[in-house]
Amino acid sequence: MFAHLHKFGKVGIATLALMLFHPAFSQAEEAAKKIDLSKEPIHIEADRMESDQKTESVLFVGNVEAHQADLAIKADRMTVFYQKVQPDAAAKTSAAEVTKDIDRLTANGEVEIVKLQWTATGDQLEYFSRERKIILTGNTKVWQDNNLVTGERIVLYLDEGKSVVERKNSGVGERVKAFFYPDAKTGKKP
Repeated sequence: MFAHLHKFGKVGIATLALMLFHPAFSQAEEAAKKIDLSKEPIHIEADRMESDQKTESVLFVGNVEAHQADLAIKADRMTVFYQKVQPDAAAKTSAAEVTKDIDRLTANGEVEIVKLQWTATGDQLEYFSRERKIILTGNTKVWQDNNLVTGERIVLYLDEGKSVVERKNSGVGERVKAFFYPDAKTGKKP
């Protein structure tokens, strides 16, 4: 099995052994590959847009579609809120140097979220850009392949691959439901 390793020489074998058996090397390599998706641009299209400088927000209405890296959000209405610029910071910087980062966005009306192999729907959404966290409320559903989870409120931690599904705070009403179909990889909603 190792008959061909003599071609690498001692240095090549030592390097290969370090790569295979030293976890820090592989972790450093993975960290270098990881991209901070919260810094990726958000592209939004809609039928109409209204900007409000007082509230540092932009309202998009009608067939709204937003994309950031591997994430797509569709809704009837979406409002983007920018991070507020501190008065001291604004005074020290020229107007040309001031850039506004998106703090969060809200959406309502037939909200649909798509990320890789899963799709989520609900009535309202709140997306926190820096944390890449989504809170989806009202008649929520999440599909992955044919598997389905429903609840009143779903919190999606996009970069962690983690989600929390809850029923209404009052404890009254429907409970969280999950439907799992073993070996179902058709990618279609039930």
